[in-house]
Formats: sequence, C-alpha cells, structure tokens
Amino acid sequence: MRYDEVTGRVVWSASDLKAAAECEFAWLRLIDAKLGRVDAVDEPEDLTLARAGRLGTQHELRVLDRYRDDFPGRVVEIPETRSSDAVALAAAVAQTRDALASDAAVVYQAAFSTDEFVGFADFLVRDEAGRWLVQDTKLARRARVTALMQLAAYVDQLDLLGVPRSDRVELLLGDGTTSAHAVPDILPVFDLRRARLRALIADRDLASGAAGSPIAWGDGRGALRVVACGRCATCDLEATRHRDVLLVAGMRPSQRERLAAAGIRTVDELAAATTAPPRMSGDVFAGLRTQARLQLTSPAGGLGADTATPASLVTVAPPVPTFEVVLPRALGALPRPDHGDLFFDFEGDPLYTESATAPGAPVPWGIDYLFGWVDTRERYTALWAHTLADERRALETFLDIVALRRQQHPGMHIYHYAPYEPTHLLAMAARHGTREADVDRLLSDGVFVDLYPIVRRALRVGSRSYSIKKLEPLYMGDQVRTSDVQRGDDSIVRYVEARALADDGRDAEAAAILDDLADYNRYDCVSTLRLRDWLVDRAREAGLVPSADVEAAENVYEPSPRAGALARLAEAASSDEEQLALRLGAAAIDYYPRERKTFWAAHFLRLREPVSIWAEDVVVLDRERCRVLADWHLPEGTRARTLRRTVELCGELAPGTRLSEGGAPYAVYELPAPFPAPPHPRAIHAPRIVSVREVLDNGVVVDELAVDGITWQELPIALTPAAPPSAGAQQDAIDAWADSLISAAPSFPADPATDLLLRRPPRLRGDGLVRGTGDDVSDIVRSIVALDRSYLAVQGPPGTGKTYVGSHVVARLVREHGYRVGVVAQSHATVEHMLARIVDAGVPATQVAKAPKSGGADADLPFTPIPKNGMAAFIEGRPSGFVVGGTAWDFSNTTRVARGGLDLLVIDEAGQFSLASTIAVSVAAQRLLLLGDPQQLPQVSQGTHPEPVDTAALGWLMDGEPVIGDDRGYFLARTWRMRPEVAAPVSRLSYDGRLDAHPSTSARRLDGVPAGLVPVPLDHVGNATEAPEEADAVVAIVRDLVGREWMPGDAPARPLTAADIIVVTPYNAQQVVVENALAAAGFAEVPVGTVDRFQGQEAVVAIVSLAASSGRDAPRGLDFLLLQNRLNVAISRAMHTAYVVYGTGLLDDLPYTPEGVARLSAFARLVGHA
Repeated sequence: MRYDEVTGRVVWSASDLKAAAECEFAWLRLIDAKLGRVDAVDEPEDLTLARAGRLGTQHELRVLDRYRDDFPGRVVEIPETRSSDAVALAAAVAQTRDALASDAAVVYQAAFSTDEFVGFADFLVRDEAGRWLVQDTKLARRARVTALMQLAAYVDQLDLLGVPRSDRVELLLGDGTTSAHAVPDILPVFDLRRARLRALIADRDLASGAAGSPIAWGDGRGALRVVACGRCATCDLEATRHRDVLLVAGMRPSQRERLAAAGIRTVDELAAATTAPPRMSGDVFAGLRTQARLQLTSPAGGLGADTATPASLVTVAPPVPTFEVVLPRALGALPRPDHGDLFFDFEGDPLYTESATAPGAPVPWGIDYLFGWVDTRERYTALWAHTLADERRALETFLDIVALRRQQHPGMHIYHYAPYEPTHLLAMAARHGTREADVDRLLSDGVFVDLYPIVRRALRVGSRSYSIKKLEPLYMGDQVRTSDVQRGDDSIVRYVEARALADDGRDAEAAAILDDLADYNRYDCVSTLRLRDWLVDRAREAGLVPSADVEAAENVYEPSPRAGALARLAEAASSDEEQLALRLGAAAIDYYPRERKTFWAAHFLRLREPVSIWAEDVVVLDRERCRVLADWHLPEGTRARTLRRTVELCGELAPGTRLSEGGAPYAVYELPAPFPAPPHPRAIHAPRIVSVREVLDNGVVVDELAVDGITWQELPIALTPAAPPSAGAQQDAIDAWADSLISAAPSFPADPATDLLLRRPPRLRGDGLVRGTGDDVSDIVRSIVALDRSYLAVQGPPGTGKTYVGSHVVARLVREHGYRVGVVAQSHATVEHMLARIVDAGVPATQVAKAPKSGGADADLPFTPIPKNGMAAFIEGRPSGFVVGGTAWDFSNTTRVARGGLDLLVIDEAGQFSLASTIAVSVAAQRLLLLGDPQQLPQVSQGTHPEPVDTAALGWLMDGEPVIGDDRGYFLARTWRMRPEVAAPVSRLSYDGRLDAHPSTSARRLDGVPAGLVPVPLDHVGNATEAPEEADAVVAIVRDLVGREWMPGDAPARPLTAADIIVVTPYNAQQVVVENALAAAGFAEVPVGTVDRFQGQEAVVAIVSLAASSGRDAPRGLDFLLLQNRLNVAISRAMHTAYVVYGTGLLDDLPYTPEGVARLSAFARLVGHA
C-alpha cells in the first residue's frame, strides 16, 4: 500500500486485503503513518518469515523453469517493477496487455494497475479453451484464504480488461500439489472485502494530509466498527498505553466487548469491578477479575511501558510473578511422581523439505530435528534427526526407550508443556507408517501429562502470558535464564545455519551450534521437570496427594488385522479408484472402535478440564435455573428398587448440541462427587449417566438413580454426550464384507457396497438406467429390477416428493415383483414415517412390520408391530412380498436378517447415513436404494478417520457435486412445495440451478406479500447466540403477516395464522429469546426451533434468524453459521416467502478457511450482495 501525494489517493494491492483483514486498526494506523499523522510502528524482525520468503521465491522460480520447458518461446516474462515507479509500471501493464492478446501460453508476473489498485500475478496460463487461468505459487501446504483473495483480485483485473478467463483459479502449493477453486466461490467475498477496504480508506480523510486526526485506540468509527486484532505490534503498543483489558491473560475479544459495554475498559477497572456484565458467567468474570488484580500487583504483570522491550535486550533476572492457587483440587490431577518419569521437548523445522517419494506424490514437509529429554536426576538425552529417515529412526528409538522404561517403571509418565509433543508424535508415526499403535497406546494409557492445562486450571499467575518461560522465575531460582536469545523460531534459523555449515564441510562450526541448541533444549526439559516438582509442592501444601493412574479400558483400541490386510492390498491396487476403495474398506473395519476411542478420549479430557474451556456438544448448566421436580423416591406401580429423582436442568446449549428423549447423557458434578465415583486420572469432575425424560428449549428433564442407596442434594454443572452404542453386529457385518473383499483380491466382489466405494455406475442386466417415461416411479422400479447386485441412488431436494417416490417404488416392487424389502435410517421416526407411507401406497399393513421404538404406542402404528426379536420370524413366515423396518443393528444381525436375505434394502436419508454403516447393512440385501439428499443436513461423526468412511453414503457417491450424475441414479428436479421465487434461490444455493418449482405452486398467494426470499439486514454488535434485535424483527414480521389472506391454490382462501409461520435459528439460546418475544406479543403458536426440528416439514412462511453479529462473535464461526446445508433446509421450508434476518457484520468478516469463503460467497449471493 502506498500514498500517492500527487493524486491524493491510497493505492492498495492484494496483500492489503490480507493486512486489513488481519487487523483493520493497524492497517489504518499504517495509512496515518504514511500521511505523517503518527510514527510508524516497527514490526519485530521475524527470521523464519524471511526464510519462508526466500523459499517461496525459489518455489516460484522452479515453476517458471517448468513452464519454460513445457512452452518454449511462449512464456512472456514481465520485468520486475516497483509499484512506486510510475513509468516502469505503465510499461509493465502495457506489456501485460500485449501478452494477453498474443499467442503466449504463460504470462509471468503480469502487471495490473488502476487508480486504486496495483498488483502482479505470478502466472496467467492459457487453458484448453483459450481462457486465462490465474495461478499463484505459495510455499504453504494448504490453501489459505488470503491467497484466494489475491487470486480473486487478479481475476477482477482480467474482467476489467475484458479478457476471457477461466472459471477457476489455482494455487501451486509448496508440497507439489495444486489447489483449485471455483471463481464464484471466492469473487463475492473479494467484492465484500474490497468494499470494506474502500470504506476504511474513505474514512481516513486523505485530503487533510498530516493535519488529519489519526484513528484512536478504542475508536470504532461509528457504523464502520473498525476491528483491532489485539495481537499485533500496533495493538500491543496501544493496549499497553491505555492499560486495556486486552492485557489480561486469557482475555477473549468477545469478553472484551462485553466488558466495554458495561463500562469496563481498563485492567484497573476490571480489577475493581464487582458485577459481571450481561451475558458473561459469574465464574468467567471472577477468573478474569482475579487475573487483572494479580497483574496489577505483580512486578511481572506486563502492564508497564517496558513490556514492548525485546526480551533479547533484557540482561537482568526477570521479576518473579505473584500467583494464587485458585482451584487446589486441579493439582490433584498430577500423577504420583515416579523414578522413571521423563521430561520431554521437541525442536522442529516446519519448512524442511525433501524430494517426493514417488512421481506425482506430495513433497514431504517439516521435520522434528531434536528429541530431547531429562530424567528425574536431570540427566539429558538427545536424539538428532537431520533427514526424514533419521526422524523415523529417532521416533522408533524413542519409543523403544519408553517401552523399556515402562517395563522397569510401570508408573512412569512423560511430562511436557502444551500439546505439541504428543500431537507431533502421532503425526510423525502416521507419516512414516510406523509404530502408530505404540503411540496410540501411550496416549490412551495417559502416559503423556501436559502441565499447561493443570497450571491454567489450578493457578492464576500475575503475568500476561502463561508460557513456561514466564513461569520459570517461580521455580528456577538463580538458574533462570536472563534473556531469550534463542526464541523457538530463531533456534530453527540457527539449526538451518548449522546444516549449511555441515554441507560445506565446516563440521566443527556446525557442531558448536548444535551443542548450543542442545543446551537450550536441555534447559527446556529441566524447566519442565522443575515446574512439575513445584506444582507437586503446591499440591502437598493444599493437602493433596498425587495418585496413581486408573485409566478406563474404553479409551483403548487396537487396529484390526483385517484393516492391515486391506491396506496392503490397496498399496498393490492397479488404479487410484481401486486403491481408494480398498483404503476406505480398511478404514471401515475400525470405524466403530475409532468412534468409541474418540468419544472416550474427549470424555476423559472434559473430566480433566474446566467447564469454561469445553468445546461443543455440551450443555453448561445455570444452577439458578435448575430445580428438582421430584425428590428421591421409588416409582409407584413398578418393581423398581432403586431410588430416583427427576431434575430440570437448564443452561447454555453449545451450537450443534443434540438431545433426545430416552437419551443417556452424562451429568457432570464437581469433585468431590456427592456419590461414590470411580477414580479417573487427573479428573476434576465426576460423571453420572442420567436418562432424558423431556427435551426443553434450553435444557432437559432427566431422571437420576441413587448409587448403592446413597442420595444427594447437589445439582450437576453440565451435561455431556452419551456414550456411543456398542457396534455389536455391525462390526461383524463389516468384518464379513471385508473377508469377501480380501478373498476376491486382486479383483473385487460383485456387491452393492463395493460398487459404491468404487463409485462405479450401478451394474445392470441390460442397458443403462431407464429414463424418459415421465413417470419417476416407473423408471426407478424398472431400473431396480434390472440391478445386478448393485445400488441405485435417488436424490430428492426439499418438497420434491422423495418419500412419496420411495414409498410408491417399494409398494410396486412388493405388489408386482414379490420383493422382500427392508427400510433403514438413522432414526426410528424416519423409518416409521416411510413404512406408514408404504401402507398408504397400497401394501397391506399385515405385510409391513417393525418393532416399535421403546415406549412406542403399538395401537397407533399403521403397520404391524413385532417384538424386538421378531424380525426373523416375520420374514420366515412370508417368503416374498413384504417390508420390514429397523435399525442398522437389525440389518447387520444374522439372527434377524440372513446375509443377502432381502431383495432390496432402502436406506432413507442416505445423505446422513455413513459409508461404514452402509457397508454394515448392505450384507442383508442383493440391492441397495439410497434415498436422500446430501445438500440437506449432513452426517455427524465423532471420530477422526484415515479415510472418509464417516462421509454419508450418498454424499460419497456424488463426490462433492450438488446434483447426482445421470449415470448414478435419479435427481428429482421438481419441488411441489416452494413457489418459483423461493425455489430459485434454493436451487442456486444448493442444486446448481437445476431445481424447478411445479407450475401448480404459482397459484399460491399471500395477500400483499411478495413471494420469494426477503433479506432483512440489521445493524447489531456483540451478539453471539442470541440477538434481541432480531427477535424484535421477527415479531414485527409475524405481526404484519398474521391475518392476511392466504390462498393455498388447492383449498379455499383463509386468514394466515401464527401456526402457518415457522422461525428457524441455529442456536437454542436464540430460540428461547424469539419464543419469549413472540409469546409476549401474543404469537406463542409460532413454532421456533433449530433446523433439526423442521426437517421434512413445511410452512407458508419461514423466518430464519441467524443471531450472531459477526463471524468473530459466532460460536464455531461462519463455517457453522452459514453452512449451506442448514440454510437450504431452513429456507426451503417456505411455501410462499422466506425471510432471512441477519446481522450486517456477517458480511464484513473474512473466514478462516476456503470452505468458509465459499459459504460466505453463497450467502452473499443469497441476500443480494453478489
């Protein structure tokens, strides 16, 4: 960015989009500095960043050399030009335009310039259609959002020139891979960021020059609401000058905003405050206030003007911070010290690289070049790794040493500070394909002990930072380091220097540097040991005795030999498709163990962590809103001998939390538990399984059972997810399928699941899928009958009659072909709904059966209820022509359905049914019918899997495409629900414009109300999961609509009622706010809920309230809030009109991920900003 004094303009580049997105305040201060209003802030030297820049240039030149070889004489290289040299820049722009009009194949460093923008594109490459494809080289190994904005800027320049360009852009990444992105997924966000940049520049009053006022700290600039990151050098300097609450360790931007709204802006004001601000819990406020008070009184509090002094210039011993033990029982999480304990630290270089292991394979990046540890006597051991082969040997040596030490000292632990070490050990084992089970066993056995969360839970330290270097004055005594000459990044540069010296044969100089690095690493390991000992002393002072570990067996999992066999077959596969299918099969074998392992790991971690830092899928309870509905008693009229009580538990539900009647989540209590509880290592909470009786908008009603006759009065502090059910027969079914896969090698068995994994078109007897009759049901029936042990897919967008088509297809197969059909889905309700529609379609209820869900009312079922174990008997009594419904467990269980015993298995809502579960149930049938829509609510998985077996079956088949391919199945392209004005934006959002409305929908009218999607932008700030402003807007919309004449088209006109309207919101908290506002206004009949509640339903009008003021405010960010699946479901409930109520700040954010950029672009188009 530069200021042109002649024109009085700021000329920006693509990098300014990045800088402004990272910190608007710092970027505006930079403009002020160029105008002479303030002094420029010196950014600290970053040696690693400088090295990355050099490596990036080398990467760019390698790509250029490749293009020179591929297109000799057709690569136009524009001379390097400074943007401040107007003459040279104009010449470069002219050369660029001439090159674009020539027959050149590649233009390197294409120059663009307008009166506000200047930029240089790495590469413009002519594609097969003669259009220009924008490419940029990046050293990174994954696409970054700021790089996408650069690409979009150059696309915009090509459009200004009227030059034909590709509809995609590409990043040539440092590992040799290419990341391609659709232009429509990035250009709308670029337009929004450019508009934001222009508004920021206009606010600077450039005409006043040096006499103008610089932007002040804390100045939100009115409607602009300038964002300060709070982390950069500019923000740090201003925060220190103003003693801003940002200086308080652990302060989050959203917390700062809430404190500021309550008039608390400085550390001093926070330390003296007595009342928590609105929407901040008392516990969180108390913790922040204690932290502020300690920093005020501590010589190491980081509040003085000297805090910006580089640590390398400090030559005296750092001050000792004050501290308080605020949660003594958290120190009880320390294991009992053992003579075998180790204290471990890595040193790594993320920019290290070697050649690819095979042609076309990604280039490996990163190395952990030093494994260092000390024992309890401070004896140091170092393992050096200068190549990836060395790294593998070092890993294996380290694991061998640990295994031997565990034999000698079964109670030993490996201590570290922050999660880097175990995380990288796991990644390293996976990269080298060695000893993964050993690392996993160390993790599951709790051998690694991270001291950082123990410090954060137990202590408050009078320091801005809780890095171990800031804690060292507490316990290192006169050995505390007086400077930080070698920061972590600097030590990497020194290591690279040592390797260069070694390559030059200067071994003595190289060895001297490595010795210095080892000394530094040894100090870090000793520091970890002494911190552990210091914490143990604090525990003993609190009367706590560290205990031995008792780890739950649920947290352990061993990979299956079958998975290893399939993985070896994958290595020998003849094509990429076959290799991937076999890898998926291998991952499916251990899918359920992995899911359980992930759950238990998260469960035990929550027991060790404060509730305030828990993540998603939990309910943090507000004890003031919790109450006992029925105290301890024995239920009347039952044989129950265990006392129970019924409790209403209300609080804040994390976004995405799912609770259901009959569920068995954990109620979490603080220690000491009020009931006998098994010990969990390093736990500060005790869990207790409860049974959900009723789901409320902001909580649940649960039953609790006494423990060995012991009752208690205490209430839990949170609810956490229920344990996953045992895989049982599903595991057996997957194993049986895997055995057939192994037996058939090197070919593949002919079965539906294998065809699905290979993404082969359905295998048919005869020609392709039947089409063109105009009758979807008839076409699908004929295609299913022609299937040869394969699958067929039907994608049904909202309102297209998916259930109607599915039920009538099944009815005809049963009646006309005597088919034995099974119906399975994620939920009992979905299965039972389909069975009811099959009966409506003409199959006698006596031929349709299912065991009702526990507690179901048999008399109300429109089909034949059977006992839970009665499926086999029902099937045996009907050799043909029947339908049975059940769960995945039923259809994978040979005691209920014989392998291959059904002609067809229908997987309803296959857009939410995982590949692994699909494999498990597929063994029950000769054919599969996948019925669903991946563009609606997605599959939810607990675990992390090596291949995407947690992906929904239909989503896998469609491979990211919005509409299923004609060779894979059928797309139901006509909605009977939405008017064309509603269907059109839904179609553009999720179905590539291929979804149309049936002409009959146009007959629907709502007097005086336009049909279609109506954006309702609102200006609000600081809202995360609840927005009263949006609730007021919802009430105003409902008040305006109720009573208007509604003409359904197929029924007489009538006044619109409150029940004809629904309100959809992503957050339970906003649901409660909207419900209360509607009830107060007399519209309590309006249903309000999250998308899960309304899937499959419809209303005359749907109102969507997004609640969050910005992506920074939104829990889980824009990726969750603007997920297209959720928006699709919410909007498509509407028959006539859909209102989208949202905070304008949502459009001001730059998402963190490319997927987030695509979602924000789609949302911008949806609400008319693109």
